[in-house]
Amino acid sequence: MTTRLEAANAVELLGALAQPTRLEIFRLLMRYRPHGLAAGDIGRLLAVQHNTLSTHLAALEQVGLLASRREGRHIIFAAVPDRADALLGFLSEACCTERPSVCGSEAASYLSRREAEPTEKPWRVLIVCTGNSARSIMAEAVMNREGLGRIRAYSAGSRPHEEPHPQALRLLADLGYETTDFRSKSWDEFLGADAPPIDLVVTVCDSAAEEECPSFPGAPLRVHWGLDDPARIGGPAEAQRAAFRQSYRDLTARVTALVNLPFETMTLAELAPALEAIGRMDGATPKSLAQAA
Repeated sequence: MTTRLEAANAVELLGALAQPTRLEIFRLLMRYRPHGLAAGDIGRLLAVQHNTLSTHLAALEQVGLLASRREGRHIIFAAVPDRADALLGFLSEACCTERPSVCGSEAASYLSRREAEPTEKPWRVLIVCTGNSARSIMAEAVMNREGLGRIRAYSAGSRPHEEPHPQALRLLADLGYETTDFRSKSWDEFLGADAPPIDLVVTVCDSAAEEECPSFPGAPLRVHWGLDDPARIGGPAEAQRAAFRQSYRDLTARVTALVNLPFETMTLAELAPALEAIGRMDGATPKSLAQAA
């Protein structure tokens, strides 16, 4: 049974979540419940420096939204969902008293952490963007790492640039990704007889979503996760770096939601709306929201 919150406790929880980075940390760990993540993985997925991350984790743990434990050399942080449920119950208490039917909890599209299971046939995902230089490159990197062998991700472009954007490669390298093999390439490479069969095509820019998608080998499902192009941000170098960090965060939110789906056992009727819901997460472009509506 969920613990009832008093007003003072609710204010404490809301205060802890009022800082944007802390809110993102808690949302990330809710996607990885009940197991949680090591502090280093949290920092990598959210592109947050260690000192800053430690302060935010301590604040969330102090109010009981996170719990930590040691596993070998790592400190694992896990969300305490009962605290979040108690806060939601407090906020909706009047609503549920008058109209309980509208407060019924629906199953989330993405739930708890999926443990890695060896497979000889990983789910093959192709991430498409017009230039294949920034968003699709970052999504490929995160998906292959977080997929833990269950997913094999590729990226391509309809009109690829000569090479990946240096800001994207620099950010990935700073976060511990191996970037040597990344290159901008045409989606034509995935159309030949020897191309790997694709299970899912994800477009991450609106212009690519509007183009006629070729028939890739296999019978791929297609979904649009539209995000703004960080490469279009001008001005000081720090503003450009901030744009790439935000794009990376938006992508990791979607990828961590995807990898925690039991997609191996889901039907297309179940999978399609779940993927569309992921595309509507924070940072979605207006066109992406309109297409999913």
